[in-house]
Amino acid sequence: MIHVTATESDAVRAIEAEAISSRFARGWHCLGLAETFRDGKPHTVNAFGQKLVVFTGADGRTNVLDGYCRHMGGDLSQGTVKGDEIACPFHDWRWGGDGRCKKIPYSRRVPLRARTAAWPTMVQDELLFVWNDPEGNKPPADVTIPVIEGATRDDWTDWRWTETVVHTNAREVIDNVVDMAHFFYIHKSFPTYFKNIFEGHVATQIMKGVARDDARQQRDGSGPRMLGNTSVASYHGPSFMIDELTYHYEGYDVKSVLINCHYPIDQNSFSLHSGIVVQHSDALSAEAAEATAQKLSDFILAGFEQDIEIWRNKTRIDNPLLCEEDGPVYQLRRWYEQFYVDVADVRPEMTDRFEFEIDTTRPVESWQKEVDENLARREGASA
Repeated sequence: MIHVTATESDAVRAIEAEAISSRFARGWHCLGLAETFRDGKPHTVNAFGQKLVVFTGADGRTNVLDGYCRHMGGDLSQGTVKGDEIACPFHDWRWGGDGRCKKIPYSRRVPLRARTAAWPTMVQDELLFVWNDPEGNKPPADVTIPVIEGATRDDWTDWRWTETVVHTNAREVIDNVVDMAHFFYIHKSFPTYFKNIFEGHVATQIMKGVARDDARQQRDGSGPRMLGNTSVASYHGPSFMIDELTYHYEGYDVKSVLINCHYPIDQNSFSLHSGIVVQHSDALSAEAAEATAQKLSDFILAGFEQDIEIWRNKTRIDNPLLCEEDGPVYQLRRWYEQFYVDVADVRPEMTDRFEFEIDTTRPVESWQKEVDENLARREGASA
């Protein structure tokens, strides 16, 4: 009788997934276009597992407070902006942007303990940011969001902005930073160069690609041909990515800046935002640039929907099984972990500089063969 001993390669690999942390990431989170919150009304924002109220006072300052009044629990987002304060709809207690109760119309004095939580805010590049820190610390001077070229310049378009709610944990969107292959299979792109750099609180993805003839609509011969694109995309902190994205056409380039950002609603959902601005040029008039920005915004939103469909059906996995041509998933997750621990517990391996470039020889060879086969089938069907 022959006894067969199971080897390590015969063992079935189990999917591992720890419980989702109840903690929300430390860092700046973008709530959207600042102008949205300047209409003189209070706005409800569900974020970080709770309700917030966002309002802009007569002084022009946009404030973020906990959503419920500390008096009797009234919903401040259902109240009224009066001067520089938000007035509770229950008893008209007036709360300032610093979190202190400024006035109780029917009372001679305000209780000394009349204070609620006020969240640090920042308006930059026409966007509103809020700072979250479970330890309650103010944002450090060296943890910043870079000023975005073109966001307020006359030779660039206005923001095209989209928002959608995704019902999964925010880590899923972060994994895309290192996932080269999904761009081909999910987004019908064709990466030819892919590199990651992690350092400090910044994670960068550098990608170059060519246009996929099998994915584009059949051309009628009019208009310039898109050749490919170059993307330098960096997460500055846990949730705000700036992508310097250039589309290469025959005879000219289209320069744009894409924003991919989110804030957590709770542990199992987040609000996903995208924004884009496009630069005018000799080859792209202001009117054409505006039309291009809208077209790109629609295209990016469609790409998000492709991602969301995957996230909706996949399982959370802490031990992904990787091949040589996959990106540095584990290193990215170590970088991402720094935002979920106390500052004192941030380890060098989370912040030390790390670089990884994927050898794209095999992917490009395989993908080109697939593109050629798709084109041949299309041509055969047309014939």
